[in-house]
Amino acid sequence: MVMNGQQDENPARDFARVKMQAEKVTVFYGDARALHDVDLDIREHTVTALIGPSGCGKSTFLRCLNRMNDVIDICRVEGRITLDGEDINTPSLDTVHLRARVGMVFQKPNPFPKSIYDNVAYGPRIHGMTSGKSELDEMVETSLEKAGLWKEVRDRLDEPGTGLSGGQQQRLCIARSIAVNPEVILMDEPCSSLDPIATARIEELIDELRANFTIVIVTHSMQQAARVSQRTGFFHLGELVEVGNTDQIFTNPDDQRTQDYITGRFG
Repeated sequence: MVMNGQQDENPARDFARVKMQAEKVTVFYGDARALHDVDLDIREHTVTALIGPSGCGKSTFLRCLNRMNDVIDICRVEGRITLDGEDINTPSLDTVHLRARVGMVFQKPNPFPKSIYDNVAYGPRIHGMTSGKSELDEMVETSLEKAGLWKEVRDRLDEPGTGLSGGQQQRLCIARSIAVNPEVILMDEPCSSLDPIATARIEELIDELRANFTIVIVTHSMQQAARVSQRTGFFHLGELVEVGNTDQIFTNPDDQRTQDYITGRFG
């Protein structure tokens, strides 16, 4: 499997600052346990890929990182998750503020039924991040540029976001996410509904974004994980089997279950 230069040559990168940390995270849906004692460090300005068979718990874990599981009545999360050392499950913590700091891009592009401009401007407006139209205009342009979409849409900002192609819609959703200047971006299989050309553009974008953001991506594609990430965690049956540098996970894993999954013996 080809690794397209995504591993850092400097081993000191292994000691990058921990941005988020999960300790003994266990998730129940009613009486059914979906995750078992997950420990995972998420390092700053690093792409961490979560791989594993369908239903193994990787998306459930991802949703723990910005408390999206809170909206599921029967879901209960145990353990500790910190962002810059602060426990995100503290009852007094404002989840709206948390989700501004830890943004999310979903599997299926979901632009609002608004103009391209208003899709991106929505977050800065509700969070009171700009003081006037010119400042908002600049923020919209900057976000679309970071998402690699500005040149394609700058002459039609008043058109509906839903009128864009699938790949453009997903980049619009990324622009919408980064408009509120998050510290972490969660991506739940962001390319699963896209064609290969749009997928390649999103993968290039992920690599560009990690200079400014910490990224966690759930992907069903091992090839994609190998291309875009520096660290990879392998989930199986609700357990985080192992996590490490992506090249090590794909070429010399510690656990036989990881080796079996990587080589296609199950999954």
